[in-house]
Amino acid sequence: MVALDEAAVAGAEFRRGPEVRLPQPNGAGTMDWDDVRVFLAVARHGSLRAAGRALRLSQPTIGRRLTAFEATFGGPTLFDRLPEGLRLNAAGEQLISAAESVERAALMLERRRAAASPGLSGTVRVSVGEWAAGFLAQCLSGAGPTALPAGITLELVESRQTANLARREADLAVRHHPPESGDLYVAKVGVFACAVYRRRDSGSEAWVTYTEEQAHYATARWVQQQIADTDGAVALRASTATMQLAAIRAGSGRGVLPCYAADSDPLLERLTPPLPEIAAEYSVIVHRDLRRAVCVRAVIDWVRRAFSEHRDALAGIP
Repeated sequence: MVALDEAAVAGAEFRRGPEVRLPQPNGAGTMDWDDVRVFLAVARHGSLRAAGRALRLSQPTIGRRLTAFEATFGGPTLFDRLPEGLRLNAAGEQLISAAESVERAALMLERRRAAASPGLSGTVRVSVGEWAAGFLAQCLSGAGPTALPAGITLELVESRQTANLARREADLAVRHHPPESGDLYVAKVGVFACAVYRRRDSGSEAWVTYTEEQAHYATARWVQQQIADTDGAVALRASTATMQLAAIRAGSGRGVLPCYAADSDPLLERLTPPLPEIAAEYSVIVHRDLRRAVCVRAVIDWVRRAFSEHRDALAGIP
């Protein structure tokens, strides 16, 4: 269940202490949580390489731990080794439910261990999209009472999908599409206004927008409507806003950009007022188990201050 909370969200976690290992009897053939999570990662991602990326472990480490996990069952391997990757066989399928139960218990213990630590130092991993990443990175230069505590290292991880906070893919998230389910606290922090911009010395009326695969984005839909209404042309379709910004700055055409990034760029001119229909309302999201952890709480408070201090720039107010 997602809880909406307008007050400062408590919760923090600093990375990374010892892995939580499930108690097991001593002796050959025992297993620990590391091997269970490797088994699940390979099952979910279909290859050693992809599982390694997900767990931030090397491919040889993934292979060694998977072999150890399979060996504890003393029978056939749990995956079919195919040219296209690894696929669970019948023996492996029978273990998935139990392994996921172990995962839920171990991750809960990890989150609660992190929340119990009183230290205000370490790395806090934040799941963000492109523009939130750029905005927060700019705010790190701040000093004084509103600065991020000196002992904390911020790790911004940009992706189109919000990281799975229950699985510890990130400690918190700053997103404009909060998950609709999960044991989470969500607090609104501010709005990114957007407008249409182009290079000052460019007269191009063509559009710079997202690719066809991203046509469902609110910004892409809005631009497509303008193209349809005016029989306009497309100068470039690009899959990231960073590429779109570069093209617009180069004079390739016009496009929708966040006001906080474009208004301060001397090469760009704004062609429209902020567009309320595509403004993006951002929230900070944290798992319930981490809501009182010292480091994550400190980062959440810092994010809220950053949005508050730059409210006018984010809203496109000169």
